[in-house]
Amino acid sequence: MLLFLAIVGAASSCAERSTPNNSAPLPSAEAIISPTPSAALSPSPAASLPKIVAFGDSLTAGLGLSATESYPSILQEKLRADGYQYEVVNAGVSGDTSAGGVRRLDWSMEGDVRVLVLELGANDLLRGQPVGEMKKNLGQMIERAKARNAKVLLAGMDTLTNAGPEYRREIHEAFRSLAREHDVPLIPFFLEGVAGDPALNQPDGVHPNAAGAKVVADVVYRYLRPMLEEELKQGRAAR
Repeated sequence: MLLFLAIVGAASSCAERSTPNNSAPLPSAEAIISPTPSAALSPSPAASLPKIVAFGDSLTAGLGLSATESYPSILQEKLRADGYQYEVVNAGVSGDTSAGGVRRLDWSMEGDVRVLVLELGANDLLRGQPVGEMKKNLGQMIERAKARNAKVLLAGMDTLTNAGPEYRREIHEAFRSLAREHDVPLIPFFLEGVAGDPALNQPDGVHPNAAGAKVVADVVYRYLRPMLEEELKQGRAAR
């Protein structure tokens, strides 16, 4: 199962958010890696609609939640309420890594995919994989999505404080530089407003509960909506 794109370190460590003007502690990283990855698919609207693929790990799959409580399902309802005609596909797989994402990206991008919301990398860091390797894999996925004429929204994460300030800077810069190099929008912190708040997380202190998933959906939508407006201006979206 995954965490935030960059949750790294020992299972018993405490974390601290590094988003601007907020130092709320992050939960411990216990039992994050799933021995048997599993995907949670959101209900599919009309097959003819253009797609938004939510691609990630357990944070996207909605570990511990019903399918309708996952953030992609909530995002689907927000889009419908605002008149955006898209099918949101939940392509989250608990326990997935960036390398696993590279292997399964192509079949997840089948059909008329307009936007890929890319949330991967935390499990790499938990397993001690080099940040550079994670960045390389994420970059490859971004390039392949763009080659299919899909836009990419990259989700950034934080890391555990016991990794040290230099390592934290390396993680943060990896996501920032990916966004710059590939000219894609970046969500600075995928779990903004959720991490470190017991009221918004499940007992593991890692995965958002139903209320937390709503906050995640709000964060994603804040960055996704301008992309969809641009899509409409270009006359590509089906209305």
